[in-house]
Amino acid sequence: MDSKTKWNDKYKERLKYHKEPVANSRLKDLSAYLKGGTALDLACGLGGNSMFLARLNYLVEAIDISDVAINFVKEQAKRHHLSIHPRVADLTEVKDINFLNSPFDLIVISYYLDRSLYPIVKSLLKEDGYLFMETYFHSQQTENQGVSNLYKLKSNELLAEFGDWQVLFFEENEQEGRQTIFAKFRIDA
Repeated sequence: MDSKTKWNDKYKERLKYHKEPVANSRLKDLSAYLKGGTALDLACGLGGNSMFLARLNYLVEAIDISDVAINFVKEQAKRHHLSIHPRVADLTEVKDINFLNSPFDLIVISYYLDRSLYPIVKSLLKEDGYLFMETYFHSQQTENQGVSNLYKLKSNELLAEFGDWQVLFFEENEQEGRQTIFAKFRIDA
């Protein structure tokens, strides 16, 4: 099964038990830094982060491989009058994507890992722009969580990759098997 079909099936199943998608709780905790502007939500899923950011005066470009998810985000954006531009794109083909509002004030990646995106993220962020990224990481407690080790970060990997930026928040939670970074991009970094 290809990635698009896999994610379309997952989102169809989730929408059967529809509840309002929610933003990442750590992103919400960092909202004092989020002053509006342009945002890119990569692998946006059902748009919880996108909707949260649009309510904070961001013009959000939301991208996901699933047309089921993107159609849902479009409906929600229209229904709630939110400034979200959702579209279907395969992030493994990111070189072919035309980013509409580049460079961005904020880029969000939540529970998606493709290390080839690191340099692209760095090129798409404005100076003093923010990156929020959270995804799985490899720990003993989460060995059997159903996620391939290919899609798990190594310990402190996000710090190693973005540690020369101004790191405002970093957490590696062994029990939950997640790693989170919130960092401000500095050209002199």
